[in-house]
Amino acid sequence: MELTRDWVTVRASILLTFAVAVLSILAGLAQIGGLGVSGPLAPHVPDVVKQTVGFTGTITGFSMLGSGFALRNGYRVGWYSTAVLLPLTAFQGLMQASVLSFPLVALSALSVPTLVINRGRFDRSYSPSPTQLAAGAALVTAVSYGTVGTYALRDQFNGAETIVDAFYFTVVTASTVGYGDISPATDIAQLFALSSLVMNVAAFAVALGVLLTPAIEAQLSKALGKMTDRQIDLLDDHVLVLGYGDLTEPILEELDARDSVEYAVVTPDETAARRLADRDIPVFTADPSDVDPLKRVNLSGARAVVAATEDDARDALAILTARQLNPDVRIVAAVTQRENVDKLRRAGADQVISPSTLGGHILVDCAFGADSRDATEGILDDVDLDD
Repeated sequence: MELTRDWVTVRASILLTFAVAVLSILAGLAQIGGLGVSGPLAPHVPDVVKQTVGFTGTITGFSMLGSGFALRNGYRVGWYSTAVLLPLTAFQGLMQASVLSFPLVALSALSVPTLVINRGRFDRSYSPSPTQLAAGAALVTAVSYGTVGTYALRDQFNGAETIVDAFYFTVVTASTVGYGDISPATDIAQLFALSSLVMNVAAFAVALGVLLTPAIEAQLSKALGKMTDRQIDLLDDHVLVLGYGDLTEPILEELDARDSVEYAVVTPDETAARRLADRDIPVFTADPSDVDPLKRVNLSGARAVVAATEDDARDALAILTARQLNPDVRIVAAVTQRENVDKLRRAGADQVISPSTLGGHILVDCAFGADSRDATEGILDDVDLDD
C-alpha cells in the first residue's frame, strides 16, 4: 500500500502521540517500582541509569500528553515539542533495558514518519496571553525567591545543604505538605519560610486559575453552544455562515471537505448551536443580522459570507448588516422564494441562488435522460442561477 498523506492521517499522528505518552508513563512507573523484566541490554546499563530514566521517562510521558493536546488543536508548537520528545522517549525506553519498554521504543519509532508526513497540517500559531505570561513570571519568581533564599540561609535551616535541598523545601512548602525533614532553625529563617509560603501559594493559585479558566470556559461554551474567546480571536480569512437549517448542512459538509478553509456559523438557535458545538463546529449564538455579533466574529477579516437562514427577510437584514460592516466581502445567499431574488441582490448579495430552481432544472434534465452529474455541470455552465 502506498504511504500517502491520505493514509497516514492527522488523526493517526495524534493517536500515536497519546499512545507513546501513556506507554512512557507506564514503563517509567514500572521501572521505578522495580517491576520491569530485564531485557537483552540490562547487563550493559547501570542500575542508577535505569532508575534515572524511569523517573525522567514518567515526566517525559506527561510532557508528551501536553504535546498531544497541542497537536489535537493544530498548534505548530505541539509538532515541534512532539518531534523533540519522540526520540527522547525511544532513548529512555532503550536505557530502561526492560522488556516492558520495548513497545515504547517501537511505537516512538513508528510515530516519527507519521509526524513528519503531516507536518504541514499543524500550522496554528500559539502566543500566550499577557495574563498567562504574568502568571508564569510570578510562579518562576516565587520559586526562585524560595530556592535562592533557602540556599543563602542554609546555615539557619535544619537539613538544607545543597541547592536541590533548597528547591525541594520550596516546592514542599508551596504545596503546604510540610514533611518536616527540612525546617527553619532561627527566627529569621522562620520569617523567610513564611514569606516564601505566602508568595508561592499565591503564585501557584494564580497559575492554576490561569490554566483552568480556559478549560472551564471551553466546556461551558461548548455546553451553551458558543465559541470561546480563543476560537474567536483565531478567526481570520474565514467563511461566515449566517443561519442554520436543512440547507446549511450541505454547506458545512462542503466547507469541512476543504481542509484549508476556516469557517464559523452564526445562528440564534441555541439548540442547533449546541448540536454544532458537540460536533466541534465553531458556532456563535447570536442574531446574524445584528452588528455586534458580526463584529465579534471578525466579519471585517472574512473572505466570504453565506446567508442561509431559510428566511428571506432575515437573510436580507443579515446581508445589509454584513455589507455595511465589510463593503468588499463576497456575499452569497440562498433564497427560498424565487420572487425574492432581486430583493436579496439589492440588499447587497453578490450572488443569489435559488435551490428550488436549481433542483427543478436538474430534475427535468434527468427526466429526459441526462446524467445527474452532466445535468448539474450543464446548469452551472449555461443557466443563470439568479433568474
